[in-house]
Amino acid sequence: MKLLVILPRFPYPIEKGDKLRAFHQIRILSASFDIMLVAISHASVKQSDIDMVKPYCKSITIVRQNWVAILLNLIRALFNGWPLQAGYYYSNKAQRKIDRLIIEQKPDHVYCQLLRTAAYAKNFKGPKTLDYQDVFSKGVERRIPTASALMKILLKLEYKRLQRYEMKLFNQFDHKTIISVPDREYITHPEREKIVIVPNGVDRKYFSPGKSTMTHELIFTGNMGYPPNVDCAEYLAKKVLPIIHRTHPDVKLMLAGASPHSKVKALANDKITVTGWVDDIRTCYSSALIFLAPMQIGTGLQNKLLEAMSMRLPCITSSLCNAALMAEEGTEIIVADTPEKVAEHTIALIEDQTLRMQLAENGFYFSQRNYSWESATEKLATLFRMQ
Repeated sequence: MKLLVILPRFPYPIEKGDKLRAFHQIRILSASFDIMLVAISHASVKQSDIDMVKPYCKSITIVRQNWVAILLNLIRALFNGWPLQAGYYYSNKAQRKIDRLIIEQKPDHVYCQLLRTAAYAKNFKGPKTLDYQDVFSKGVERRIPTASALMKILLKLEYKRLQRYEMKLFNQFDHKTIISVPDREYITHPEREKIVIVPNGVDRKYFSPGKSTMTHELIFTGNMGYPPNVDCAEYLAKKVLPIIHRTHPDVKLMLAGASPHSKVKALANDKITVTGWVDDIRTCYSSALIFLAPMQIGTGLQNKLLEAMSMRLPCITSSLCNAALMAEEGTEIIVADTPEKVAEHTIALIEDQTLRMQLAENGFYFSQRNYSWESATEKLATLFRMQ
């Protein structure tokens, strides 16, 4: 069965959540489907990265977009009522290539990742599936309260357009998937229950328990240019860590991940390390005692929590994150929604090794029981076979 997969980014290297999801889905689906991959890219893709994906694909088409084209796309989106998220990733050049590929290769099914690529499937007459993954409109809405005056105006406009677009796309695709139950509830379509939950998994062999010399008591990971991660990094550095330092002045925090925003870089000092890109993020996990991810904004399932749990790190998060993860509070994960509570629970874990070990062990088995790439992707494969 031929499957055309359309992505908004090339799925390697894996430094963003959508790329992680795409890479593992393609890897597993390739055992049952002939995959034709089309990826939009705003930068050149290294041959070494292509080589990592090539074994799983019958063909790979990368459509490079330059910044002039992107600017024109954004202007067009503003005037035609599209959300900027969709306009940014759409190009006539990519549409022509995809239409030609459909004519020549005659795929049996088209799979679009995120609403960013949904428009590319408009000329395909066969069955197609859209992976909402996250609800972009909700993520934008959560950013509005803390945005600058000008950004508030843009975000409110984008929020309304995204809501309309998410509704419109629902009726254009035969199947829809999303990453978690809470995310599905944010889709306002009256038939949203038809959206199939396809969670992420964790690579258990790769993210396996292991310890090295401790360099930082606390760690937070993720793409540090992504607004929700930037917000959480500032929250930890400016609101949580100062409380911890009142009684434990030597505690250190590592902010590990690619593309750190200038706001994140500015947090670096003798007690806070900002790593930037790390070749092997496992070395960061294994050098810490406690994983913190009390996200205040954003949507979806936080892969960082699954990775930390899989490496037997005790985790503290927010209600916002655990609503998607659904770990048992107090046993498999600690949930705290204020800086004071995050600091209080962190101190308790620092001081009590037995408590740390119990939480880490329970979290480890929770991630192993509930989050497998193989079982999650089989749900997706079942949809494709339904036609």
